[in-house]
Amino acid sequence: MDQEAPRLLNDPLLILLLSQILFFAVFAQTNAPSGEFMFEFDEDEMFYVDRDKKETIWQLSEFGRGLSFDFQGGLTNIAITKSNLDILTERSNHTQDSSEPPEVTVFPKEPVELGQPNTLICHVDRFFPPVLNVTWLRNGQPVTEGVSESVFLPRTDYNFHKFHYLTFVPSDEDVYDCKVEHWGLQEPSLNHWEAQEPVQVTEATETVVCALGLVMGLVGIITGTVLITRALRSSRDPRAQGPL
Repeated sequence: MDQEAPRLLNDPLLILLLSQILFFAVFAQTNAPSGEFMFEFDEDEMFYVDRDKKETIWQLSEFGRGLSFDFQGGLTNIAITKSNLDILTERSNHTQDSSEPPEVTVFPKEPVELGQPNTLICHVDRFFPPVLNVTWLRNGQPVTEGVSESVFLPRTDYNFHKFHYLTFVPSDEDVYDCKVEHWGLQEPSLNHWEAQEPVQVTEATETVVCALGLVMGLVGIITGTVLITRALRSSRDPRAQGPL
C-alpha cells in the first residue's frame, strides 16, 4: 500500500475537500478573453490561472497554504480547448449560440456611513456568452482608480456571473452607475446607486415613542394583576368549585 495514503487520508484539508464539492471550469472562445481556467469549492472561487502574468492566483488564502497548482496546467487546458473549438467551428454551420442578457445588482459591501471608506459591488448575473464590458461612472464620468473585478464564474445553468468592485467614500453629493455592455442587451445597461440620507429622529419623536412604550407596559402590568387576582378569588370561593 502506498505509504502516503494514511497521511493523505488523515489530512483534514483533504477530508474537507472530499466531503464537499470541488469544481473546476475551463473555457475558450474566439473573442476576448481568449479563455479561462479556474477552481471552485462549494461555489466559492479558490483560484484561477492568470494568462497574462502566467501564475496561479489564489482567492482563498487558506487553500493556497495547503495546496498548489502549476499555472502551466491551466494554460495547457485553455490551449487544448481552444484547438478543439477551432476544429468544431470549421466542421459546423457557424451558427452563433443565443445570448442571455445579464441581470445587474449594485450594492455596498458594508452599511453606508457618509465619509467612511466602503466598496461598491456590481454583480452581473445569468449571462452568456462570457464576454462583458463594465464601466464605473461617478456623476456621469468614468472611474478607473480603485476598480477591480473577479473572473467569469460559472453557474449550474451553464450561464455565468461576475463581480466588479469600486472602492469609494460615500458622499451625499456623488451618484454612481455601473454601466454594463453585453451582446444580449440592445443598449448598455445603467444601474444606479447613491447614498441615502439617514432618517433623523427628533428628540420629540424619541420622547413620544418612549412614553408610549411606558404606557403600554403599565397597562400590561395592571391587566395581568387584575386577572391573577380574579383567578385567586375564584379558587377560594366554594360555589365556584361545583359539586363533589
